[in-house]
Amino acid sequence: MTEQRTDPRDSTQETPQPPAHWEADIVAADGGTVHLRPITPEDAEGLVGLMDRSSEQTRYFRFFGPMSRLSDRDLHRFTHVDHVDRVAFVLLLGDQLIGVGRYDRTPGTDEAEVAFLIEDAHQGRGLGSVLLEHLSAAARERGIERFVAEVLAQNNRMVRVFLDAGYQADRSYEDGVVHLTFPIAQTETALAVAYEREQRSESRSIARLLTPSSVAVVGASNDDGKIGNVLLRRLLDYGFAGPVYPVNSTARHVRGVPAYAAIEAIPDDVDLAVLAVPADEVAGVVEQCRRKRVRGLVVVSGGFGETGPEGRAAERALVAAARASGMRVVGPNCLGIVNTDPEVRLNASLAPMVPGRGRVGFFAQSGALGIALLERARSRNMGLSSFVSAGNRADVSGNDLLQYWATDPATEVVMLHLESFGNPRKFARLARTVGRVKPVVAVKSGRHVGMTPGLAGTSVAVPEQSVAALFASAGVIRVDTVAQMFDVGTLLAHQPLPEGDRVAVVGNSTAMGVLVADAVLEQGLQLAQQAPVDIGATAGPEEFRAALQQAVDDPGVDAVVAVFLPPLMGGSQVFGPALREVAGGSTKPIVATFLSAEGVPPDLAVLDEHGMPARGSVPSYSTPERAVIALAKVAQYARWRRRPVGTVPELPDVDEPAARAVVLGALAGAPAGGELTDDETLALLSAYGVPLLGTRRVTTADEAVAAADAIGYPVVLKSTAPWLRHRTDLGGVRVDLRDEAAVRTAFAAIPAGDPMIVQAMAAPGVATVIEVVDDPSFGALVSFGLGGVATDLLGDRAYRTLPLTDLDAAELVREPRAWPLLDGYRGAEPADIEALENLLLRVARLADDLPEVLGLTLDPVIVGPSNPWHGGRSLVVAGGTVQVGPPTARAEPGPRRMPSPL
Repeated sequence: MTEQRTDPRDSTQETPQPPAHWEADIVAADGGTVHLRPITPEDAEGLVGLMDRSSEQTRYFRFFGPMSRLSDRDLHRFTHVDHVDRVAFVLLLGDQLIGVGRYDRTPGTDEAEVAFLIEDAHQGRGLGSVLLEHLSAAARERGIERFVAEVLAQNNRMVRVFLDAGYQADRSYEDGVVHLTFPIAQTETALAVAYEREQRSESRSIARLLTPSSVAVVGASNDDGKIGNVLLRRLLDYGFAGPVYPVNSTARHVRGVPAYAAIEAIPDDVDLAVLAVPADEVAGVVEQCRRKRVRGLVVVSGGFGETGPEGRAAERALVAAARASGMRVVGPNCLGIVNTDPEVRLNASLAPMVPGRGRVGFFAQSGALGIALLERARSRNMGLSSFVSAGNRADVSGNDLLQYWATDPATEVVMLHLESFGNPRKFARLARTVGRVKPVVAVKSGRHVGMTPGLAGTSVAVPEQSVAALFASAGVIRVDTVAQMFDVGTLLAHQPLPEGDRVAVVGNSTAMGVLVADAVLEQGLQLAQQAPVDIGATAGPEEFRAALQQAVDDPGVDAVVAVFLPPLMGGSQVFGPALREVAGGSTKPIVATFLSAEGVPPDLAVLDEHGMPARGSVPSYSTPERAVIALAKVAQYARWRRRPVGTVPELPDVDEPAARAVVLGALAGAPAGGELTDDETLALLSAYGVPLLGTRRVTTADEAVAAADAIGYPVVLKSTAPWLRHRTDLGGVRVDLRDEAAVRTAFAAIPAGDPMIVQAMAAPGVATVIEVVDDPSFGALVSFGLGGVATDLLGDRAYRTLPLTDLDAAELVREPRAWPLLDGYRGAEPADIEALENLLLRVARLADDLPEVLGLTLDPVIVGPSNPWHGGRSLVVAGGTVQVGPPTARAEPGPRRMPSPL
């Protein structure tokens, strides 16, 4: 590509500092990691090295001619940029500079030329695409709207980088050069391309950890009481398919296997290093792994973030060093990882027994709890495809595993035990995508008592409504207990999804059948028949089989619950084959409860080639209630999966620039943030088409009368005192004031001391409340409920995360228990639900566009019939407050980056 002419001003100006968020760790297309940051003058030597290591062809493609080295003038120009009109990013692997990308603005325009140089050894790793994403994001921040690139026609790989990025590029060809011009706005197409590349890269990074061809155990020991001994024993006993190398500075053999004094002494390549050394030795081992070019680390060692501030600093340094060297990290303070694939057989964990091969991918954050969870899975005969315990979750998290399991053919069900979220918005996006093809079951601890690093059982409150909204939006099957997680996971792993909520109950006891029927109705399911089917206590296997088959064949049945009590003659074992036979040919889920001293019949399980329960096996539960709860959770998920995805409407009348100007103007006067004034609130809401009633703030009776005259009678007078706002019962709101005298009387009656609000009188309707709540951990939530003290007392609110689709808005309106009041309760005319849904979408769009809006309350939102009398509006907002401040967890989707170490 051609280069812009040298600007002599560049060498005379002091180089400004780039924004901190321009620096990031990146996962390359092959799953390795690199570090990206803005170029500095100190990178001159690294740039020279990059040129020296690049082939003649690579240099020719970049500079359109032979260039063996850069002149001092070019070197100075390339490394001295202003981070505004001239921006450059470098890619580092360890201390070696392996790539550089830059843009140079065409003077006086919103256009810039872009160019890259990637070392030959690292071409094909998707690094050019990563540089383009980050340069585009930086350019948008600097007011640049288009990139221009000139590429030699034979440089097909670079042409594809631009054409495959999701931008709409205009191409022309002249004298062997392809000229491309494309807008760099972050369109839905460009974002979808970035997400797809992110999924492939992060999936491969986890695959590198779970499918190593060789493993080194650093800290392996002959002392049976040492963790290093346990880890080595687990790897050997499980039969890892590749070589295992113990690393011990003093022993020549560990457990009969030749040992090495250091990982660098191992003569062959090492893919995975499992670290079981004291915390103060980990940094040195990571440096040795960098020199050995190890591809991934599992750090079982404790003594990091869980110990306090110094430990967290050491943990951040550990992750930064590993990522800069191309390695992902599981842990520290973790149980380890497991891959049950018979071609791999990896048990790099402390777990003494590993469940058999199966279809469930299992992620557990806790190391200590992980062993118990694996034992529970084994006792339930639940097979796993892979298992990861993240420990302190300094690097690899549940989001990474979701990326991996999304396309892992061996995984059909995902189970998560979560204590916290690293990036909730990304979790929701990934879970929503995975959930469309594979169910995700999650138990979230800390619903009432939070977790902080190193200290369980603290009083840190977990935002329960945030978790509920997050899971509901993403289609995650949320369970309350670990037992429920295994109940639901077992059902999903072995039985098909129900196509509806109609449940048939088949058993040999009327009393037990009625109990099951009660549980079905209590869980929100429907009974397919008026009464449970009772074959009688003396019926045999043939009668049982016939009744089950009849229920399965009934088109009015979506699922079957089979209940068995010990018959007067014969044992429960003879009924297992009948149930298995019917289930094997059924496309409907069947769950069973065998309340027998003989236990669950083993014949319920259809074994696969690994000796584990296969598809078609019937899960059996200790109580009917557990069976029905599991079925209800699965049915709810099936409904979500059948539900259309929904769309986020365009709302073309929204004036985002005007709204942004209001918010940024308020923050310019008060950088710490605060509540917007009435005029600012009105301007902000108007930019998003929110119909706020005419409002004036007054402090005297004369001002109130003047405001009422300007607005037009009848009016409402409200106190702004927090304890009186919206409180008609305490006299803080006076309505239907039709003349000056009424206004003066009302002003005198409301307790003085705070300003008052004069507002137009709204038409009759149902009072509702819409809020945006910014949670520092979870991002923004939109809530909806009906107005009134009773609603507040009962907490009758519904929540959803951003972004909000049209279907989300429809569900949000209908979810509160007080929904019938909007839907024509007791003969009233139904409210204009479409207008209410439209308002929710506008408020959600505002919150999504403007992360500086930390809180927004519209109270009351009065919604009347869809055809109001006298040509009035069916919906008006009678009150609104907006809190602004520096953004917290919310941010525009930016270029691909790994999350910062915790």
